[in-house]
Amino acid sequence: MTLEPDGYLPRLIEKEICTAMKAAGAVSIEGPKSCGKTWCSRKFANSEFSLVDPADNFINREIANMDPAAVLKGERPHLIDEWQEVPRIWDAVRYSVDLDGSKGSYILSGSSSVDMGSLMHSGAMRIISVRMRPMSLFESKDSLGSTSLPSLFDGSFEMSKGKSCSLEELAWLIVRGGWPGNLSLKEDQVKLAMGSYMHRVCGVDAQKIDGKRRNVEGLRRTLRSLARNESTMASKSRIASDIKEFESESIDDETVSDYMDIFERLYLRDDQPAYNPHRRSSYRVGKAPKRHLADPSLAATALEIGTKELSTDLKTMGLLFESLCERDLRIYAQASGGSLHHYRDHSGKEIDAVVEMPGKGWGAFEIKLGQNSADTAAANLLKIRDSMESKEPGSGPSVMCVLTGTGSLAYRREDGVYVVPITSLGP
Repeated sequence: MTLEPDGYLPRLIEKEICTAMKAAGAVSIEGPKSCGKTWCSRKFANSEFSLVDPADNFINREIANMDPAAVLKGERPHLIDEWQEVPRIWDAVRYSVDLDGSKGSYILSGSSSVDMGSLMHSGAMRIISVRMRPMSLFESKDSLGSTSLPSLFDGSFEMSKGKSCSLEELAWLIVRGGWPGNLSLKEDQVKLAMGSYMHRVCGVDAQKIDGKRRNVEGLRRTLRSLARNESTMASKSRIASDIKEFESESIDDETVSDYMDIFERLYLRDDQPAYNPHRRSSYRVGKAPKRHLADPSLAATALEIGTKELSTDLKTMGLLFESLCERDLRIYAQASGGSLHHYRDHSGKEIDAVVEMPGKGWGAFEIKLGQNSADTAAANLLKIRDSMESKEPGSGPSVMCVLTGTGSLAYRREDGVYVVPITSLGP
């Protein structure tokens, strides 16, 4: 028996958690608040100690501060929720794992990172960190999953027909986001919940993470600028310039860097790194990432845009739809041990998303709202592939795919390019 709650929807990260628990004494599940970490952790736990339990005036937190070892008591696997409230718990867990030597003893769940320099031990070889994100469309049951991402790489793809989505339905999936608590809400309720979420991020979470007081309005302006630059390669200096251009108050580059780092520590930024098929190239680490917030709903909330407004603003919707697709691609790739990148060469040729699968090469994905843009997107993919192959045979993508919003048919074109609606894609 575990502590799995009633109504829990399975998450793709569970497989990775299982593997990690067999490989190390403890697993740290990390991700933004409200993405489902605690419920997912309870599925694997036989006991729990929560640092945010309000019982007896938050007595658990006092116990943890006075005696971190007391937090470790409980039937294993033992869950310690929001452990980062008392960072010394990390060292206590690491010490217990060293003494015991058994695997899968502890599960740590946290919604912000701590300064590892303040800890006695990094936890290497004792604690494995697993990154959790908001739900993909497959996990929230908004995608049929009839086309699995691995099937594009292993040759098992089969043409399938699913449910077609309208622009307004796609806009709703963006505005609602992948937060488990939002799945049953109506739009006015989602607007209220997300507004409160953003308010607490800037007014509470960003303040207490390291005890440094930060300007709440400055944090909000930075989030709004990140939202305006969603799915672009905007630099930190560009973000600062954007704030100065669109807001009445200026903000210096150093402050913007601090705010962006805080949002990363809160797992609210999820940038997409650059990719190059040549592993020894400096391109992979030397070029700008594509900017993303952890979920497209965060950008919609920061921009104060709802379903109807978004479905009529196709430029903004295109960027946020790209963000939604790349969120899902990252989750599906992670479930198979893969990773997500983007590609841009020195001549300006771009690929929206690159999925690298261990032992199966890499796939190039273009993202378009409508299937009527598939021809243009496929032509771009083929052009980039041919350019790569002409310079170095075998360097091109093993998979080329156009992900679409509208349309219901997942199929393979005569030129080898797949066309797949995002509401058909799955792990």
